Amino acid sequence: MPLSSSRTDPAEPAIRTEGLTKRFGTLVAVDNLHLEVAPGEAFALVGPDGAGKTTTIRLLCGIMDPNEGRAMVLGFDTVRESEPLKEQIGYMPQRFGLYDDLTVAENISFYADIYRVPKAERRTRVPELLAFSNLAPFQDRLAGNLSGGMRQKLGLVCALIHTPRLLILDEPTFGVDPVSRREFWQILYELLRTGMTIFLSTAYMDEAERAHRVGLIHRGRLLVADTPGAIKATFEGELLEVRADELRAARKILTALPEVRQVLAVGDRLMVTVPRRAEALPPLTAALEAGGVSGIRISPAEPALEELFVQIVRREEG
Repeated sequence: MPLSSSRTDPAEPAIRTEGLTKRFGTLVAVDNLHLEVAPGEAFALVGPDGAGKTTTIRLLCGIMDPNEGRAMVLGFDTVRESEPLKEQIGYMPQRFGLYDDLTVAENISFYADIYRVPKAERRTRVPELLAFSNLAPFQDRLAGNLSGGMRQKLGLVCALIHTPRLLILDEPTFGVDPVSRREFWQILYELLRTGMTIFLSTAYMDEAERAHRVGLIHRGRLLVADTPGAIKATFEGELLEVRADELRAARKILTALPEVRQVLAVGDRLMVTVPRRAEALPPLTAALEAGGVSGIRISPAEPALEELFVQIVRREEG
């Protein structure tokens, strides 16, 4: 189906790409990306550092041009119509340009000037955003004195000051504590209720599961794009959670067992993929005990996106 430049058809995707490709010399940062994001959807692009997330976002924002392919965002061609497109999106890069020597209110006013927000509109919009983000009590505080979580909220407010139709966030909660991450997502959920479309990148698999749909990207290639539940349903095998006093020794033993397909260290535990839990449990336990591992605790587990991502990458690499 050819890409349309319609700006009014509600059936049109908010984002649509066809064969989108970006190269830097011999490096293919984004490789033949085909993707659609529906209006009002929260879409999370997930992958490790260097996977192509930031380059994809810059292509969608019209900040850089592709070598091949095409992207339509809100009905605008990202190459031919990048300037009018930028007026319709709110973009928050990894390092949002806050001014540490300006207060919260002054930063917001600065971005309102950049986006040419009328004074009359600011009188209602700014108090709404300050209340919405819980920053109202801190509007006279210098941005340089804000915590990491509060800086992210301020960056979000500045990206929203001109009431964009699409919000694009590049790893918005990177380096932010878990409580602030949760609060940030509560704000995003409120935005979704207004009908806004949200496209974000993240390296946090648990965070991606909060989105309506997830795209897994690796070495510039989109491996899969679907709901978290649908992606989990493709998991091959069954999962065991293994805890032990000597995790490193346990991992070495388990990796060598023929019953084990995959061992992934997640915090203080190992997530072990096997064909069938009931059949694999006795030999796994016996091997760990024979290897002198103590404090062994093995229990059934359900796959998260992290286990799926590793499995899908290994499947793609043959």
